[in-house]
Amino acid sequence: MRVSFPLLAVATLTLAACEPIPAPEPQPEAPGASDACGASGYQGLIGQRGTVLESMTFPLRTRVIGPNDAITADYSPERLNIEIGLGGLIERVACY
Repeated sequence: MRVSFPLLAVATLTLAACEPIPAPEPQPEAPGASDACGASGYQGLIGQRGTVLESMTFPLRTRVIGPNDAITADYSPERLNIEIGLGGLIERVACY
């Protein structure tokens, strides 16, 4: 079976359009930045397995972000964000 170039190009572009767009990387907090969400109190979670979060309670609006999760790009300094890496370990706890 022979596929013509225009058909192949359309198929490639169609598939490329289905690729998920990665969420923008959150900006690291500047030294001395406010701790409006209380992230400093949760820094002990870094390096632990993400499953420890199942038995814990967190402030309203807390986001637990998996390695391939899409997230909104809005900035909210009062929101606690807990990032879990590919290996299942908690890698970052921050306000954004």
